[in-house]
Amino acid sequence: MASRPRSGRLLRTLLAALVAASVAVPVSGAARPAAVPAPAPVALAPLRAAGPGALAERYAVNRAGIRAAARMADGHGDRARARALRRMAGPARQFLSFDGRGGGRTAEVFGDLARAERIAVLVPGSDTNLDTYARFQAGATALRRTLDDRSAVVAWLGYETPGTVSPEVLTAGRAASAAPQLRSFLGEMAALRPSARISVLCHSYGSVVCGRAAPGLTVANLVLYGSPGAGVDSASALHTRATVWAGRGEGDWIAEVPHGQLDLPFTTLGLGADPVSDAFGARIFAAGPGGHSDYLRPGSVALRNIARIVSGRAPSGEHRDA
Repeated sequence: MASRPRSGRLLRTLLAALVAASVAVPVSGAARPAAVPAPAPVALAPLRAAGPGALAERYAVNRAGIRAAARMADGHGDRARARALRRMAGPARQFLSFDGRGGGRTAEVFGDLARAERIAVLVPGSDTNLDTYARFQAGATALRRTLDDRSAVVAWLGYETPGTVSPEVLTAGRAASAAPQLRSFLGEMAALRPSARISVLCHSYGSVVCGRAAPGLTVANLVLYGSPGAGVDSASALHTRATVWAGRGEGDWIAEVPHGQLDLPFTTLGLGADPVSDAFGARIFAAGPGGHSDYLRPGSVALRNIARIVSGRAPSGEHRDA
């Protein structure tokens, strides 16, 4: 296992980023969505089967919860949030879970989960919440349209994502809190569709969440893209039987982020080794010329290759084995 970088340059860079983020938080934090009130969700028993009837009932309950959250947002005076929630409550939308409090917690299904032979679970990165949910939905929709009809995509927003400019994005703290929820959700998916091939697709800071959740996961693929790290020094340190993939677009600014970890008295700064480096040992897929937000853009090289991985086929342009 590679040793953790301790260079003065890395330390100075990470500390400078922490100071800059700490200064910016009071400004950016004012725009965070936590202040908009929402009702507590109805307590739901775990789904025991993925039959159409049981799923339709679950979707209907959560649709009602979204509508209630829209009414409360309207009463609070947040018209933009209310409009977004009303769109989410459309009759064709399929939410396995919804909690409108804070930045929001959701799990939305795209496709027919009851018949799915392949399930892709998307784990988002920073600044993903109810107010920015449309872009997360767009990526999930694009992936679903690239897959065949026996595949389903689940957009899992099951944790409070850090702000792109915040101290939290430099540490694994949010990921450590999110990992048990992700593990539990993936366990539910495996129980609902025991014969389905499950792939976990982890974008940006979502890679850190997936890294924390990875040990022992019984999924087929763990796909890291636009990743600042997975909290470890190597793919083998994830302790998973899943095939670990990594990809980065040629125009992704995340390549300039310092990789590694530095243990300080009050915290650990940094998010681990670069997943597309030789030393990390992931299988690399071509992600094309796109930037940090382009991996699930319709027609992109990255989307095509991610869909091939979910489908159990080799991506085009793979050039290194684990």
